[in-house]
Amino acid sequence: MPAYRVVFLLDVDNTLLDNDRIAADLQRALDREVGRRCRLRYWSIFEESRRRLGYADYLGALQRYRAENPRDVQILAVSSFLIDYPFAARLFPGALEVVARLRRRGPTIILSDGDAVFQPHKIRRSGLWRAVDGRVLIYVHKERELDDVARRWPARRYVLVDDKLRILAAAKKFWGGRLTTVFPRQGHYARDPRLLAAYPPADIAIARIGELLRWKPADMLAQRLPTRTFIK
Repeated sequence: MPAYRVVFLLDVDNTLLDNDRIAADLQRALDREVGRRCRLRYWSIFEESRRRLGYADYLGALQRYRAENPRDVQILAVSSFLIDYPFAARLFPGALEVVARLRRRGPTIILSDGDAVFQPHKIRRSGLWRAVDGRVLIYVHKERELDDVARRWPARRYVLVDDKLRILAAAKKFWGGRLTTVFPRQGHYARDPRLLAAYPPADIAIARIGELLRWKPADMLAQRLPTRTFIK
């Protein structure tokens, strides 16, 4: 397969989609349906699962909570909340416009971590799946699968947009100078001082995903941006 001139790789949670707000909505739903004590237990299961698996598994945590509380029928309302959630309403402003603009320059791929059921469901319900014409890659640990990404989408240059410096650093190590890393300072990972200190800075930092609409594609590849878009 011939290499594309440039391929754009876009993360989902807290990059294109406000996942922190989704999590806050879920906490309120848990308080409403099962109460504070059960909400705290569910969230404890969720966090333990995330540490063990390396990704957020909302439905898996729900199953484990139910196994501990088989007579808590109210938890079924929480499953409906997750499945029916209006993810499209939680896209960051300008997210779909950014995807459309990048697609005019080269293949634009969703590159995400997650489970095999809820994460693709969320991407479909948000409209992102359709926005990239189904070009969606979901791995357990995407930073370990970059060779597979390169095999599927060979390119002379890559641009990766992700809210986690850890992911950007791993991708930079893999692709080196062929990669431009873009760091949107959205979500709790992107604002955590410990994480910011633990990894090298991205090639480009922006305050929000919508700022990419002010870019010229040539400036993106050359890592040149208008001064006002940089985060110091």
